[in-house]
Formats: sequence, C-alpha cells, structure tokens
Amino acid sequence: MPAQPDAPLTPMWWVKRLYKQLLVQRDHFELMDAYYRGAPASVPWLPEQARREFSRLLKLTKSNYMGLVVDSMVERMIVDGFRVGDNAEADKPTWDIWQANNLDAGFDQVLLESAIGGSAFLLVAPNTDRVERPFIFTEHPTQATVEYEPGTSRRVRAAGLKLWADDWTGRTFATLYLPEKIYKFQTDKKSVIGEVAEPRWEPRPVRGEAWPAPNPLGEVPLVEIANNPRMLGGGVSEIADVVSIQDRISKTLADRLMTQDFGAFPQKWAIGFPDEDADGNKTEIDVGRNRMVTSEMAETKFGQFDAAPLDPYSAAKREDVKDIASRTRTPAQYLLGEMSNVNGETLKASESGLVSKVRQRSRTSGEGAEAGARLARRTAGLGGDDESMETIWKNPEFRTEGELVDALVKMSTLGVPQEALWERWGASQVEIRRWKTMLEEQDARDPVAALAREQAAAGGNVV
Repeated sequence: MPAQPDAPLTPMWWVKRLYKQLLVQRDHFELMDAYYRGAPASVPWLPEQARREFSRLLKLTKSNYMGLVVDSMVERMIVDGFRVGDNAEADKPTWDIWQANNLDAGFDQVLLESAIGGSAFLLVAPNTDRVERPFIFTEHPTQATVEYEPGTSRRVRAAGLKLWADDWTGRTFATLYLPEKIYKFQTDKKSVIGEVAEPRWEPRPVRGEAWPAPNPLGEVPLVEIANNPRMLGGGVSEIADVVSIQDRISKTLADRLMTQDFGAFPQKWAIGFPDEDADGNKTEIDVGRNRMVTSEMAETKFGQFDAAPLDPYSAAKREDVKDIASRTRTPAQYLLGEMSNVNGETLKASESGLVSKVRQRSRTSGEGAEAGARLARRTAGLGGDDESMETIWKNPEFRTEGELVDALVKMSTLGVPQEALWERWGASQVEIRRWKTMLEEQDARDPVAALAREQAAAGGNVV
C-alpha cells in the first residue's frame, strides 16, 4: 500500500514541518532585528490609550544600544582563509572558491544576521559551467531553516528548506533539500502566506524539467552558521537576554522627556493678587523675561515651585547601560562614550572580555564556515584531507603599532617563523603569499642578504 502524502518523512511532511519551524524562527528573528535597528514593534510599559498622546516623545526615546552590542562583536570577526590538512599555509583553492562567491565580504553579513537572530545559512550548489567554482549562497534566517537527525547533537543534517515569496505570481516558492533528492513546491493561488494558517503546497514545475531531481551532493547542502549554539537549542541571539534592559532604558528616557516637558520649567505662583484693577478690568499675570509683575496690595506674594530634577533619570539610565556592558562583555566606554586618562594597559584590560567572546563565537561560527567550505571543495572535486580543516580568523585584539612591533620582534628572537609573524601583524593570507613571492625575488637578486637573514633567524653570526 503506497504511503500517504503526509506520512512521516515524506517530502510533503517535511515541507509542512519545516515551514512551521521557519515561522517560529522568523518571528524570533524579526523581534530581535527590530531591537537591533532600534525600532521595537511595541512599547510594553506604555498604556495603549497613552501612545497617541505621547507619540512625539516616544520618537525621541530611541537610544539603540542593541545595535552597538552586536556590531562591536561582529566587526572583529573576519575570516581570512582556511587551512586544510597539515598545511601550514592557507589553502588557495578553497579561498578562491570563497572569493568567487564574494564571501570575503558576504560572510560578514551572515555573521551579522546570525548574531542578531541566532543563526544564518550557507547554501552550496554545483556550477555546471565551471565545476571548479561551485556556488555558495548566503541565506537569510527568515527564508531558510535546517533540521538535524535526532540523537546526533545537531551534526547530521536531515533536511533543509529554502522559502521565498515570488512577487510576479503572488505565490510562495519552497525548495526542500533531502540527502538523496531535491523537491520544489509552491503554494496554490488561494494560499497566500500570512493570510492562511497552513498553506496548501503543490509541486512546482521548473522549465519543463522533471522533479524531484537527484541531489548531486549526497547530503543536505544548507549549512547553518550558528551564534553561540546550545547543545539542544541551536544558535542564540547575542541580544536575547538584554532586550529587557533596553526596554528599561527606553522607559527611563520617556519619563525624563515627559518630566522635561511638564516639570523641568518652574511653575509660578501668586498669593493675594487682585482679580480686578482699579478700573474694574480683570487682571492677568503676563510673565516674561523682559516684564515685571507688580501689585499695589501689600499682602501679595510671588514665588515659584522647584524644577523637577533630571539627574535621577540620567543615573538610572547609566546603571542600565552598565548592566548591558557587563552582561554582553561590551566595553563600557563603547556604550557610555566616556574615556579619560586611560593608558594602554587599562584599555586592553577593558576590552579583554569582548576579545574572549569574539574568539569563542569565532570557534562555533567557524564550524559552520568549515562545513560550507568543505562541501564546496568536494563539489569542486578537490576532496583530500579536508576533515581537519581550520578557519583562519583575523586577530580580534586591537593594539598600537608600537606594541605590536615590539611583541613581534621579541617573538622573532624565539624562533617564530616569519609567516606567523606576518599573520600576527594582521596581514591577510593573500598579502602573506605576495610578501613571500616578493621576498623570494629579493633573495634571488641578493643571495648575501638572504644568507644574513637566515643566520639572524637561526641566532648565529654572519662571517
């Protein structure tokens, strides 16, 4: 008896399951993305009936610390190449594939989206025109998701789904990736995403080709780049546990602005001021900086109330910003914008937490980058000893040139190879290859200088 279309592990079952998973993933990402952009969708601390009245003030309450928390980390995460096997140098064919897909810049966007929502994706596909240059596409977490085989600690990808809306037809298209085959679906004309709880899916014809098509890679080509993943829950947004502090800051700013509007300017008062003047006209007090108010009645007194203090609001905001700094390990001077009488050692110590966090996040994100690069290598027919692949990251620590040169000179006396010193200096793998070529050409022109360098590196004397 043939299996039902919706039976477990059938293509339709996978599409429906991954679609629901993607909706949850999308809702979470859109919430975190709103905070990253400084435009949260709701203001939970303000009553609905008061939002219109205070709409002008609410526009002034935006103080986006969430974007700074994410950017300060991601801007230090720069992939510089891949080592394959026992090779000390970066693997050029792998980097050529990476650059051919503009990932030396595009992967920064992947890391950014991953830090905001917890995950982003790479999609590997064969290039029929140039086999040695397979495609690696960056995929947004609102359009792609992956499910893993149970009991594999999120290592073996069981299925992947790529979903997008087609503006020309009004349908939603979906591509399901299974290890053996690839299926293409579309919603029917009456199933508009967002207007129906569960769309109806039907096979999608593609240029007259027969689908499903065999999966030429033999595994799910959608690779997750997870930010600080948990063992069971997957990637975690970098700002998930501090958005409540951002809400507190917005609340404090709104209170301060309302106080400035209604309580920061001293209110005047008068006692015993006559209601009418000598001619019987009603009197009014007209206050201005170039006017003086007088009264002929001895019992009349004038005064003003104290202005509402604003310092408590500034202090409360500062404490909340410190909470964000300590929880996210973002240097306080980044968030507070204050720096005075700070020496190099103090500055380095203040950034040590951020540097450690970047290195830890790089290890977990690097696993996804390596999985994508490894799959692309096999697609290109490179293969080889790629199981021991290592992602090369730029040093996330910022140091002055003087500090760095001094450290490198001392390292060279310990016998550290020149290429390693260049890498520690911050040179890219492309620059290192070019410098090696230039040095070899220089040695060919001046063998005596080359011998002197070799003797100096070995700690000996040139005779």
